[in-house]
Amino acid sequence: MERLDSNGLTEREFMEQYKPGDYERPSVAADMVIFTVTQTEEGNYRKLPEKELRLLLIQRGGHPFLGQWALPGGFVRPHESTEEAAVRELREETGVDNVYLEQLYTFSDIGRDPRTWVMSCSYMALVNSEKLELKAGDDAANAAWFKVSYRLIREQKEFFEGGYARTLQYELLLSSDYAELTAMVERTDTVTEAATKTAYSIVSNDGLAFDHAKIIAYAIERLRGKVNYTDIALHLMPKLFTLTELQQVYEVILDKELLKAAFRRKIADIVTETDHYTENSGHRPSRLYRRKMEGFQ
Repeated sequence: MERLDSNGLTEREFMEQYKPGDYERPSVAADMVIFTVTQTEEGNYRKLPEKELRLLLIQRGGHPFLGQWALPGGFVRPHESTEEAAVRELREETGVDNVYLEQLYTFSDIGRDPRTWVMSCSYMALVNSEKLELKAGDDAANAAWFKVSYRLIREQKEFFEGGYARTLQYELLLSSDYAELTAMVERTDTVTEAATKTAYSIVSNDGLAFDHAKIIAYAIERLRGKVNYTDIALHLMPKLFTLTELQQVYEVILDKELLKAAFRRKIADIVTETDHYTENSGHRPSRLYRRKMEGFQ
C-alpha cells in the first residue's frame, strides 16, 4: 500500500503539483583557488633557485568589480555538478584537469555578490607549474600568477562565561607584474564546552573582488594544515625531484624554515629514491626522488 502524506497525497501526486518557483533559489558558482610553486631566476649558478607559492587570479573584464582581480570560476551550468564545473573551469584557465582537487567550503553570506543571491562552492587545486598553459577566459581582461604571502600579525583572546574567543588577524599580500593586492582577514575561533565555531571576516581589502580574500585565506590555512599530516605537497612537484626541492616547497607553504634532518625523517614514508641524479652544472649531482605509491613500479 502506497504511503500518503499529511495532505492525503501519494508521492506521484505530490510531485505533480510541486512548484519549484514557490521557493527562491540562489545561483551557484564554483570558484577555484589554484596553487602552484614556481622558482625564481637565480643569477649565481652555484646557488639553488628559490621557490615561490603562487595563486592564479583573473582580472575582471566586466561589472561588477570591473578591473579588480578575482579567483577563476563561474556559474554551475544545468545538469552539471559543482565538481564538474570546477574541473571545467580549471581546464579552461590552465589547460590541465588531471590534478589534485578538493572542495574547500560553501560561502553563502548574504550580499557577497551585488548582482543577486550567489553561493560559492569553492575548490582548491594544486598544479605542477611545468604543466601549465595559462589563458584568460572570455569574460576576463587578464590572467596572472600572484606570489602569495599570508602572515599572522595580531592575536588576542577574550574569555566569557563558559568559553573564550580567539581572534587571529592575518595580512594577505598578493603580488605580480600587474598588481599588488592587499587584504586583512580575521579568523575568530569561538570555543565553548559544547562546540567550536570558526568564522572569517574581511577587515580591509584593496583590489580583490567579491569576498575572495576570505576564500583565499581559508584555502591557505587548509593547505598549511594538510601539509603537516598528508603528502599533499607532492602534488606540486614534478615526477622526479630532490629532497632539497621538496623541503623548499614545504617551507614556502608553511612560511618558515625547517630543520633538514627533522624534515627528512618526516617525509621518509612518502617518497622513494630513484637511480637518477641531477645534471645541473655547478652543483654536485643530487639523487632524485619520486612520490611513493603503493604498487608503483
